[in-house]
Amino acid sequence: MITNFYVDGYNLYYGCLKHSAYKWLDLKSLLADKILHAQDPAAELGVIKFFTADVKAKIASRGQSAQTSQLQYHRALELLYPDEISVIKGFYSLERANLPVYKKPPDKNDRVEVWRLEEKQTDVNIVLEAYRDACKGKAQQLVFVTNDSDIEPALKALREDFGNSIRIGVVVPRLKSNHRPSNVSLSQYADWTRHHILEDELFQSQLPDQIPTRKKPIKRPDYW
Repeated sequence: MITNFYVDGYNLYYGCLKHSAYKWLDLKSLLADKILHAQDPAAELGVIKFFTADVKAKIASRGQSAQTSQLQYHRALELLYPDEISVIKGFYSLERANLPVYKKPPDKNDRVEVWRLEEKQTDVNIVLEAYRDACKGKAQQLVFVTNDSDIEPALKALREDFGNSIRIGVVVPRLKSNHRPSNVSLSQYADWTRHHILEDELFQSQLPDQIPTRKKPIKRPDYW
């Protein structure tokens, strides 16, 4: 059974990787070798589509280093797995906004100027890629690595339009120690759900510290 993964990079980062030593993550090792084959040993990896957006250096805590490290990571994934991993990017929107101050009861007249940072296009890119892959028969199983209810209508449409001709899986990108609940709205349309990722699986799924290229090698960032 050919299986494609659709990974919400934002969800994965904040659910499993932030403040951890596992950011140099080998997605193929984790998703195909650890999770997919445990779920179905006969399943075969098609592609992993990794949806993300470039960080904005001017507001990142480590500035330009954060953006450079992220780009190096994306380059490392595509270099090691050119036929199996593709990085599909949206973008971050940074806009000034006038929002109510948080207090109880809410008072819409008590407002403050803030910078609002939002990731754009990721959800749309995920559902479009998955639906088009299903239409073109590129996979018999679609696995979504996310805990975001925004893609629920897409899973509902896939289930209604394709019935049992495709299987749907959901991997919730959160650590077992994280008490935040899985999003049941996604699981209702899935054939199976993996409700957490083990820290040991992340530890065992790291890219090499140094990846050779024709020129300068790609190195794991020191602070990762």
